[in-house]
Amino acid sequence: MASNNPAFSNPAFQDRSSARPFAGAGTAPAAPQAADAATTARLEGMYAAPPAGAIETGRMTVEDTVIKTLALFAVLVVAAVGGWIWTMAPVTAANPQPTMVPWIVGAIGGLVLALVVIFGSRTKVRPALIFAYAAFEGLFVGSISAFFEYIWPGIVFQATLATLAVVGVTLALFASGKVRASRRATKIWLIAMIGYGVFSLLNVVLMLFGAFPAGSGGAFGLLSDVHILGIPLGLIIGVFVVILAAYSLVLDFDSIQQGVRNGAPRQYGWLGGFGIMVTVVWLYLEILRILAIARGSN
Repeated sequence: MASNNPAFSNPAFQDRSSARPFAGAGTAPAAPQAADAATTARLEGMYAAPPAGAIETGRMTVEDTVIKTLALFAVLVVAAVGGWIWTMAPVTAANPQPTMVPWIVGAIGGLVLALVVIFGSRTKVRPALIFAYAAFEGLFVGSISAFFEYIWPGIVFQATLATLAVVGVTLALFASGKVRASRRATKIWLIAMIGYGVFSLLNVVLMLFGAFPAGSGGAFGLLSDVHILGIPLGLIIGVFVVILAAYSLVLDFDSIQQGVRNGAPRQYGWLGGFGIMVTVVWLYLEILRILAIARGSN
């Protein structure tokens, strides 16, 4: 008899193959007992086996997305090392200037591939393009890191540690349930992101047209020589942007969880890793800029 308890409504608890009619009224109950024993053994084997993962189900899981994300970051790190070496290769006593070629190649290639991945994912997820983006992004990150390290020795190590700390704390708070994405916070975040984007774009355009006196512009087009209560404006904005990036990570984690709950196909884990990579790189660059402003103002 099927149990009325909804917890046992799963077909695994309703093995109808064992329900056989008796051969006759005088037949011994050995056959039903044997069938019950076989059913019990089969169910025990089922629940003793490891749970089905992304490969078995073809669905997105948090664990599989983590593995994909780590694979993408591995490609990024290898490409970053190559970009660093390429940038510093021309530096000699006679020519002390690093080359900007890998910086430019990585920035343009990363931007183009990011747009292709974002718009192309509406119809199909292409992991090869995401890996290519990771390579170009690594080239850009490695090159720009080499430039900053050349000017301020030790700054890359500091920025890397700070980035790992922010990502680790954000992930821990999200996993513990103490930090969650909310509609109100997301609206405020969106408004702040739009404001920051407009400000940065306007600032860069003004710098390109020479609207600022020589030496008055800070790293990445932000004014770092303007002070508020003795603190560089670029430093204040940088801290604000780091908070925006941290909340972006919360939104990324929440989106991945939502994809898992929705039963998204396994390949969407690559998009999850791609989104996290974009946010982490942005966070790293912003922390690198903050450290450069802080050390440049001393």
